[in-house]
This record gives sequence, C-alpha cells and structure tokens, in this order.
Amino acid sequence: MKQLLWYLLFLSVTNTVFAERIKDIATVAGIRSNQLVGYGLVVGLDGSGDSSASFTDSSMRNMLEQLGISLPAGSKLPIKNVAAVSLSAELPAFTKPGQKIDVNVSSIGNSKNLRGGTLLMAPLKGADGQIYAVAQGNLVVVGLSAGGGDGSSVTVNIPTGGRIPNGATVEREVLTSFTNGDSITLNLHRPDFTTAHRLAQTINDTMGLGTASAIDATSVRVSAPKNLSQKVSYLSILENLTFLPGTAAAKIVVNARTGTVVIGQNVIVQPAAVSHGNLTVTITNDPSISQPPAFSNGNTVVAPQTDVNVAASNKGAFLFNIGVTLDEVVRAINNIGASPSELVAILEALKAAGSLNAELIVI
Repeated sequence: MKQLLWYLLFLSVTNTVFAERIKDIATVAGIRSNQLVGYGLVVGLDGSGDSSASFTDSSMRNMLEQLGISLPAGSKLPIKNVAAVSLSAELPAFTKPGQKIDVNVSSIGNSKNLRGGTLLMAPLKGADGQIYAVAQGNLVVVGLSAGGGDGSSVTVNIPTGGRIPNGATVEREVLTSFTNGDSITLNLHRPDFTTAHRLAQTINDTMGLGTASAIDATSVRVSAPKNLSQKVSYLSILENLTFLPGTAAAKIVVNARTGTVVIGQNVIVQPAAVSHGNLTVTITNDPSISQPPAFSNGNTVVAPQTDVNVAASNKGAFLFNIGVTLDEVVRAINNIGASPSELVAILEALKAAGSLNAELIVI
C-alpha cells in the first residue's frame, strides 16, 4: 500500500512538472498586433544628415510651406543636418487612444549617423492606409561612427538606426473579433492533434462537457459568455488551466554551418551497423640538388624526391540494436570521437539506410 501511494505521488509530481498553461501554448483567434509604418524627418544632426537626397529637400520644402514659410523658387536648402527616415512600430491588441508605443527609426537616405537627432511629428499608418498613431521625439541610437581627416574611421554597431521609447501616441483603436459572438477559438502555437484533443478535454473536465471541441490540429472552439466582462473573467480562468500537451514528432535538426545537431525526444534507431574511419594520404615533395665536382664541366641537377605517406585511423564500428534510444545513439557516436561534421554524416547515412525513424532537417 505504501509503495502504491509513493507511485501515485510520483505521477502527480511528474504531471505537475511537465504540465503547461494554456496561455503559454495557445493564443485567442482575432487577438493580434498590427504593424504600422511611416515616413518622417530627423533634424538636429551635426552635419551627418542627407547630403544629396532629393526627396529630403522636397520633404523639407513641403513641411516649411505647411508651416507658412515660403521659399524662393530654385533655392537650395542646407539639409546636412536633416535626414529622411522610415518609421515602423507595432500596435498591440486592445491598445487605446492616448497610450504610448515604441517607434523604430531607420535612415533611407545617405545619412551617416542619426545620433543626437529629433524626429519631427510624423503619422504612422496601417495596411488600410488609416493613421493609427503619431510619432515624435528624440532618438536613442546605440551605434557610433567617428572618422579622422586622413580618411580613417571607426563604426560601432549601426548608427543609421535608432529607437524612440514611447515615441508614438495612439490615435485610433483596432477593433477585434473578441467582442463578437458567444464563443472563442484557441489556436495552438504548434499544430498537433494530440495537444488539441487534450486541450479540449481539459476545458470540458473543468467547465463542463460540451464546452470545447477540437476543430483541427490547430484550433479549439470554446463556448463563452456574450457579456464582455464575463468573457474576460472566463478567459482568465481558461488561460491558466494546465494540461499535458502531446510530445513533438521525432526530428533531428542539423545546422550545416555551425555543426550544431539537436536530436528530439522520440528519436529511435532501427537495427544498424555503422563503421567509421579516416584515411589520410600525405604527399611531400623535397627536391634533391646534385652538385658536380669542381672543374668537371658537369651541370647542377635538381632531382625531385617525393614521399607518400598513408595513415589510416580506424575509429571502430558499433551496432545499434532494436529500439535504440537517443541516449544510446549519442553515447555510441561520442565514444568513437566523432566530430560534429562526422556526426551529421552518420545521421544522414542512417536516414538513407532506413534505420532512422526521425525527420532529418538541415538548416
């Protein structure tokens, strides 16, 4: 009886360790951020602005005319302290007018450095062409660029891009489908039929039978109250429920550039024998010079002398039996001293031989 209690306690602890919250593996359909983009002028640069960009000159003229300043026709503006920039920002879901968001600023002219610049008021538009925020403020530039009179220069990071924390004020709210209907849909970050089934089952066990139903490997539809206040409280309960998601499919990911190999949990090797060894051939050419004796009327002759050395290092062979696990595969390959590139070659050979049940992904 005591052993049974210990076993049940072990199972409960194991489930607690591996259980995940719904909010960590799924999102509510319709609740998403939106990308904003804009165009503006950065002023106050110490001679590091655009020197020959025609659109910067046109933008300055348009801005000054809107401020009531008329310029003589054909006059050239000194724009070395001004830079044309592109603006980008991300508008989170449920952001209300008057709230602040961060803005990314990047030079699109031939400006060399945006450090110390100030962005003038610029609108940020969405994909529908509507203005959702207005940006303005001082740039924070991490990059640094400095040069000497002899042409030498030093650049740290990227000085032609910066950021304005809380630099845009939201002017318009993006409506979501969260307020509509009497149900919500949960979308898994990683599609999996087992995870979708267990997610629906967990919600039904907590909220009542028939509350949730799995639509496909990604989506689970859940009945929800129509009242917004009740729906928020209801979703707060749902997203904090914990359950055991399904395990991922057996995969091996190989980075051919760095030699990094990541082997998934359920990788199993079928019976196979692997022999691994290296054959090294070294060819050296050491010319031999033959010098004739004095007054012999002979000629100096260079005779080529070539040495060929063959070295074979047999790293041995090993056998994979039925149902070999990940740990045994890694241990066997490490015991023969295989490098990461050699490990990749062994895994590819096992896959080609049909002894590896995992998907081999090379990135």
